[in-house]
Amino acid sequence: MNSTTKPLVFDVEGLDCADCAVKIEKAVGRLPGASEVAVSFTSGKLFVKLDAGVSPQAVARVVEPLGYRLRPANAGADAAPWWQNGKLKMLALSAALLLLALAAQLLWPAGARWVWSLGALVSVLPLARKGVASLLGGWLDINALVTISVAGAVVIGAAAEALVVVFLFLVGEALEGLAAGRARSTLKALARLAPATARRLEGGVVREVPVELLEVGELVQVPAGERVPADAVVTEGAGSVDESLLTGESAPVPKQPGDPIYAGTVLLEGQLVARVTAPTENSALAQIQKLVERADAMKSPTTRVIDRFARYYTPLVMVAGAMTALLPPLLFAQPWHVWVYRGLAVLLIGCPCALVLSAPAAVTAALARAGRMGVLVKGGDALETAGRLRGLAFDKTGTLTEGRPRLVRVWGMGEREVLPLVAALERSSAHPIAAAVLARAEELGIEVPDARDLDALPGAWVRGRVAGHEVWVGSPAAAGGLPEGAHENGETASVVRLDGRTVAVLFFEDAPRPEAQEALKRIRALGIETVVLSGDREPAVRRLAQQLGGLDYRAELRPEDKLRLVQELSHPAGMVGDGVNDAPTLAAADLGVAMGGGTQVALEAAGVALVEPNLLRLAHFLQLARAALGNIYTNVAVALGLKAVFLVTTMLGYTGLWLAVMADTGATLLVTANALRLLGWRPKSEA
Repeated sequence: MNSTTKPLVFDVEGLDCADCAVKIEKAVGRLPGASEVAVSFTSGKLFVKLDAGVSPQAVARVVEPLGYRLRPANAGADAAPWWQNGKLKMLALSAALLLLALAAQLLWPAGARWVWSLGALVSVLPLARKGVASLLGGWLDINALVTISVAGAVVIGAAAEALVVVFLFLVGEALEGLAAGRARSTLKALARLAPATARRLEGGVVREVPVELLEVGELVQVPAGERVPADAVVTEGAGSVDESLLTGESAPVPKQPGDPIYAGTVLLEGQLVARVTAPTENSALAQIQKLVERADAMKSPTTRVIDRFARYYTPLVMVAGAMTALLPPLLFAQPWHVWVYRGLAVLLIGCPCALVLSAPAAVTAALARAGRMGVLVKGGDALETAGRLRGLAFDKTGTLTEGRPRLVRVWGMGEREVLPLVAALERSSAHPIAAAVLARAEELGIEVPDARDLDALPGAWVRGRVAGHEVWVGSPAAAGGLPEGAHENGETASVVRLDGRTVAVLFFEDAPRPEAQEALKRIRALGIETVVLSGDREPAVRRLAQQLGGLDYRAELRPEDKLRLVQELSHPAGMVGDGVNDAPTLAAADLGVAMGGGTQVALEAAGVALVEPNLLRLAHFLQLARAALGNIYTNVAVALGLKAVFLVTTMLGYTGLWLAVMADTGATLLVTANALRLLGWRPKSEA
């Protein structure tokens, strides 16, 4: 980030229209010193970077004349009561004027026309102010279209319809606001998951402090029934944690020393002491909340196309309305009042709100659902790429496998006889093979003796004296090969010598993740080509591919080989890796997917990160991405289809102004409701 710029986030009060979000974005984008401007309609936030010397008040001076108010994001201001909502006030005034006009129609028929006209003009005045401000800013919006339509209707004597149009439009705006609030409630629910305080351990004493004061490395105590205050690693105690709201895991997850726990999850039983691994603002929960908030601000390809289209679409609607009103009377001597009326209806039908909302509403809902499944997605671009994915490559170690070897079989001497000797030599080693030996010895309850006179050649062998015997453990290459009768089957082998004589061979394997085979089956069912790309030895990769149902594989690859092979997959192509070692390939792929761990690091290298290293989460996310694409296409079809139908019926004289505005409002509400269905989406196997 340039040190002369500062990123700011504002809450935009009154942002209940997708087209209006685009309008604000364009207006702030023209402000000198403002860059990287993005407005999220669904979260109601404005993101902007300002050069040094440009104040936040300068942004407010640009936005507030358009009819919106800005305040710093998360400033803690309470939401205004519903009766203080500006849109509801406008609706109430319009309803009162409509009732007054109806009364005048009954009691004073001769002057009712003037009451209808006055009611229409007074009701449309707030919209006219916004429309003029938009026009001065170079943007023709729905407020201007409604104002022109209402004023024109009053002039041609359709004042009653003009007032009904304003009233219906304001009803639609209020309903859109409620729909937007429904989507934003997902963000509020995420925010409520984070506890406000934590039990920090200081010298054995528990002190309750705000979670913002927790620092990496500090110890916290988590009693049963409370939420975990920060991402941490368990150091003491045991218990089970409900992670369903964060990772999608429905069953309680057992935790013991060494296991990770996440902010916002609930300890159901037991008591834990844990060491904080990430500050509050970088927790997995915080990452999900930030990504969902920015979801439609980080526009997907479809959203960008629609936004560009809408920029020219609204002026074209104005031209179409003018041509409808003018050409038939001028060229074919048709009645002016009929075609001017129809031209005004065309203006209302042409409102782009539903079309502009069709993609971002679906994207935001899908990313919110993905976050609740434990999948972090950078934005709509990554979501749409995932929905179109045709090829997917997987790293082996730590991605398809558990990332740590385990002892799977012993040739020669019995396991209980040889393990104490080998474990004695390996007890001081940090090598993964040593960890596997010690883990198996602990599993069998074997007591490990002391070793003396230790010597080692890293990567080759280690030797020492155990219980009066000379013990040597090393690779087959260092041992001159495997003894007769011992055969590798894709495993990693360690030869054991006792007093100079080969007595055993230990075989280790990095086992596949338990869910890997089922996840790959679901991914392939989507028509996605899958392959393992590994730098490991060919026998080990072949064994893994066989265990996973005959998966295609490439072994003994250099980093540049992986880059080349990903490019040869069907496109769009993705790569799944650990987010650090595979960073070049993740960046080169159309879609990079990083396994769980350090989510911040992972997201820098990839477009998608799994909070927990569970491949079923990836399979579910790819299903969700397909569903989101289908939702977007449906929304676009609804938005354009309804407009086309009512355009034809209006030109033929079957529908008028009030039905035109109902068509626009109806399309917007249908698009929003369809998008919100994604918030409750379930994987096919769980539907």
